[in-house]
Amino acid sequence: MTPVIHWFRRDLRLHDNLALAAAFQSGAPILPVFIFDPAILKSDWSGAPRLAFLLKALTSLDESLQAWGGKLLIRIGDPRQSLPRLIQTTGARGLYFNKDYSPFAQKRDQQVARLVGIPVSAFDDAILQPPGTVVKDNGLPYTMFTPFKRRWLSYDKPPITENYLVGGCFHLMDDMGHIPSLQELGYGPIETDIPEASEKKAIVLLENFVQKAIGTYAERRNVLAADRNQAEPGTSYLSPYLRFGLISPRQVYWAAHHTAKNALFISVETWVSELVWREFYMHILHFFPHVMGSSFQRKYDQLAWRYAPAELEAWKAGMTGYPVVDAAMRQLQAMGWMHNRARMIVASFLTKDLLIDWREGERHFMQWLIDGDPAANNGGWQWAAGTGTDAQPYFRIFNPQSQSEKFDPEGVYIKRWVPELRDVPIRYIHDPHRMPIPPHQYPPPIVDHALARERALTAYQFVK
Repeated sequence: MTPVIHWFRRDLRLHDNLALAAAFQSGAPILPVFIFDPAILKSDWSGAPRLAFLLKALTSLDESLQAWGGKLLIRIGDPRQSLPRLIQTTGARGLYFNKDYSPFAQKRDQQVARLVGIPVSAFDDAILQPPGTVVKDNGLPYTMFTPFKRRWLSYDKPPITENYLVGGCFHLMDDMGHIPSLQELGYGPIETDIPEASEKKAIVLLENFVQKAIGTYAERRNVLAADRNQAEPGTSYLSPYLRFGLISPRQVYWAAHHTAKNALFISVETWVSELVWREFYMHILHFFPHVMGSSFQRKYDQLAWRYAPAELEAWKAGMTGYPVVDAAMRQLQAMGWMHNRARMIVASFLTKDLLIDWREGERHFMQWLIDGDPAANNGGWQWAAGTGTDAQPYFRIFNPQSQSEKFDPEGVYIKRWVPELRDVPIRYIHDPHRMPIPPHQYPPPIVDHALARERALTAYQFVK
């Protein structure tokens, strides 16, 4: 019996997978495929930490498939060439996959659909409300978050699909390929601590969070977490698992929905808002693809960003002289992840204090974050830079010291990631250069915040 192909992309799970469930319902054997695209691997937007997480996720997926009599076929090459060859080899009679919303992915998928010569079925699996569903009364897309959220919340949410598991998988006679190493994909070894990447781990994280921590999310979500294993987490740490589809947004939403009966509603609503932000930025990217490379508000393309390579490198290395900024940037290198409040702080510092182009930070984050997602990353950076969808953004300039004092009052986060400051008394931890004898291994601030703030306001007001 000829198979159908399920093309895994950012949906690396067997449960609640819309395209996989539809392939199963076709009644044909399923050939599960993952394709490494050199165009992505060689892009400036790729990074070794995220790729290492992906490789772990693929290994876990393959093990799950083998438990059900299948095996993940691996190919390296342009999908527009690899898929037609695979279809010719196997006689596959259908191609199933879940949609992605970046301009690159949409163009690629349209070309694949024209080239394969068999029926193609694509599904909105990575999002609860696909682009085009949450729009204004006149049919235009929302460009402000609050009205988008209001309407998003008013719509019915799709249910979790039945737990379709793969049976009767199709095996090729030739080499199924193997999951490559980082080195085989052209990357060197990394020191970043990559966590377990599996569907099972994602479910455990979700269950632990909704059972133990979601009730205090509203009050604790901005507390800077020292690491992912802290005793009382303020965040779920699900973002890498959502990024690669090790868990579905439906599973996350309905877990929160059911928990709302037994937890503080405000905390649950606040957590769900993070899902809405994720979808809002996917909609923005879909309807306004120019944001990949340009400001959402095009007037800010004229902003006079500074060319300051030494300061940019100091920011990347976590050597700015601002402890909370440096702690966050070092956390990024060590974990491939950063607390959301810390992301806002370091992004504001780069774009407002240093007046360096937000695209430099956007690219750096995509090279390091294991949860790096084009839509969310772009949206977050443009929000911080004041070039995005916000109505009055230019005057929002975080004071790194006051942010540090508010969200890391005891300096736990700073001392975890900046060892040079571990012996600094708490009264100086947010501003160690004020000590009578400052730590000699830690640099002084590379910029005066008050002066930098005025410089940024002048630059933005000139454009405005």
